[in-house]
Amino acid sequence: MQRLKLYKIAVIILAGLVIIETAGLIYLSFRKPKALVFKKAAVFKGKIAIVIDDWGYNLNNLEIVRQIKSPLTASLLPNLAYSKEVAQELHTLGFEVILHLPMEPAEKYHLEKNTILVSMDEAMIKRIIEEDLKNISYARGVSNHMGSLATQDTKIMEIILNQLKNRRLYFLDSLVSKKSVCALLAKKIGIGFAKRDIFLDNIADPEYIRGQIYKLKTRARVKGAAVGIGHDRKNTLEVLKEELPKLEKEGFKLVFVSDLITR
Repeated sequence: MQRLKLYKIAVIILAGLVIIETAGLIYLSFRKPKALVFKKAAVFKGKIAIVIDDWGYNLNNLEIVRQIKSPLTASLLPNLAYSKEVAQELHTLGFEVILHLPMEPAEKYHLEKNTILVSMDEAMIKRIIEEDLKNISYARGVSNHMGSLATQDTKIMEIILNQLKNRRLYFLDSLVSKKSVCALLAKKIGIGFAKRDIFLDNIADPEYIRGQIYKLKTRARVKGAAVGIGHDRKNTLEVLKEELPKLEKEGFKLVFVSDLITR
């Protein structure tokens, strides 16, 4: 009798489970399915490298740049009071360091120590490059500081680019002269090369800088990649701190200049 009683209870429980499951299936068949929400990924729009020139005069803007988490390429002037200290700090922060090599301009400006002049011979140019690279640790490349006259001079640039190739460094042409011979020579010599697309802060006004960043985005969408150059100035770095995360959300990939070099 006890076994029969237990059997009846088991049958009742199983029947109840079947009824519950059936009711659930009927409910789901009439319920409007919930729409699945997929987060739309940002469409890739191009690569952007941001270069900040003229580091080494002071330590004023290091606190701002510490708050920037996106890749930056820092171009440091050699032989200044803070060149070595800033190079170490920016390298520690994970930024790419390059030498901002002073070269002769066509205009009459104040020249930095050991500016490369078009009147110099190969031995002098080689000595300057060696000394400057010793002063700027961690340099992965070189860009021209001023140099509107030097970058037009095939002889001078051939000496410079060959010296950099021997050291496995790339060259970034700041493109301060429309008559620059650097691109053609770099291809001939076989050195890693990139060139500036947009200057970001010829006017040190935040809204102007934002407008230049918009131009840089447009250039990157059209070409697939673009290089923007700004300077070690408070307004420039404050704007970049705000705008760089937005660029990434929009689908632009921020990279170092070394990621964009061609040969």
